[in-house]
Amino acid sequence: MENNYIPSSKLKYTSFALIAIGIAALGFGFATGVERTWANFLLNSYYFLTLSIGAAFFLTIQYITQSGWSAMFKRVPEAMMAFIPVGAVLLLIFLIFGSHSVYHWTHAEAVAHDELLQHKEPYLNIPFMIVRYVLFVGSWVILGMMMRKYSLLEDEVGGLKYFQKSEFLSKIFIFVMAFTFTMGTIDWVMSINPHWFSTLFSAKNFMAGFFHAAATITLIVILLNRKGFFPDFNEYHRHDFSKYIFMLSIIYGYLWYSQYFLIWYANIPEETTYFTQIRHHGWEGLFFADIAINWAFPFLFLMLNKIAKNANALVFTAIVLFIGFWIDLYLQVMPAVAELAGFPPSSIGFIEIGSFLGFSGIFIFIVSRALSKAPIIAINHPYLQESIAHK
Repeated sequence: MENNYIPSSKLKYTSFALIAIGIAALGFGFATGVERTWANFLLNSYYFLTLSIGAAFFLTIQYITQSGWSAMFKRVPEAMMAFIPVGAVLLLIFLIFGSHSVYHWTHAEAVAHDELLQHKEPYLNIPFMIVRYVLFVGSWVILGMMMRKYSLLEDEVGGLKYFQKSEFLSKIFIFVMAFTFTMGTIDWVMSINPHWFSTLFSAKNFMAGFFHAAATITLIVILLNRKGFFPDFNEYHRHDFSKYIFMLSIIYGYLWYSQYFLIWYANIPEETTYFTQIRHHGWEGLFFADIAINWAFPFLFLMLNKIAKNANALVFTAIVLFIGFWIDLYLQVMPAVAELAGFPPSSIGFIEIGSFLGFSGIFIFIVSRALSKAPIIAINHPYLQESIAHK
């Protein structure tokens, strides 16, 4: 059984080509529209960092629930977690060099004439944000490295010692992620609209990360299986992956509905301002595409078991959801920046597509490299045989 993954030259060159496209797009953007380019830098950094945190959440859930079916595939979310330190550096670059182009509250003249921003200034300021950032993301990096260390030691030593350590650490990690991701999302994304607030905003984004990370894990597993790995991967595993996607699409839709319709029905101006902007000022198409792609499509498409167990259908679903997640975050970042910088609504061009491809190239390179650093199947996982025999 093939158990050591080596990234192909084709995959490496593809990732390098994507990175080159991304550099070109960012270069073009900085030459033509600094605010728009930094907004895309934030969007993509947060996009892939959120996917990595979603993968960490998926892995910790498997340990805490002692799930047997997924034991064969745990190296995939581990590899996605390897992007966390890289994503941390990329987002830090934005916070240091790009915040003034995106965050209205970093402008002293704006704060001087805005009572609400003055009230928030002790919390919303760049030095304190960076301190919080180091604490939040630093905890992810440290706990992620510990999870990986225990996983590799489990392979070397066997037995239950390091599995139990991983299970205990997962219980810590899951609560750390819940708190720090919530606060981080408020800092990095919701504060783009400093006069607007939503108590469900971070919960929705956390669930979106888990949801789209599950789709990404599914895609990677299927692609590796087509390369000869995971020979015991069967329709029942595919069905379980599709159940995750199906179930999480429902939760995503519920949180989207709760945030939108309750705010709209209450009709409190300071709450409805965000939705008024994206419903009536040129963002309408993306607004409806968000819920259609991220909820209606997977919910209806994966409802039939025959489709839910089909590998090609799951690959197609994952690809569509990648686009859906980007649309979701695009609507969170761009409207306020576009209003301040003066570029047209729903401006999707070379800067947006090229920068996303560039960050995708970095993600592909890091994840494929991490997959090659350890056996693709954790041979001493206590539930491995249950996973292999899963029916």
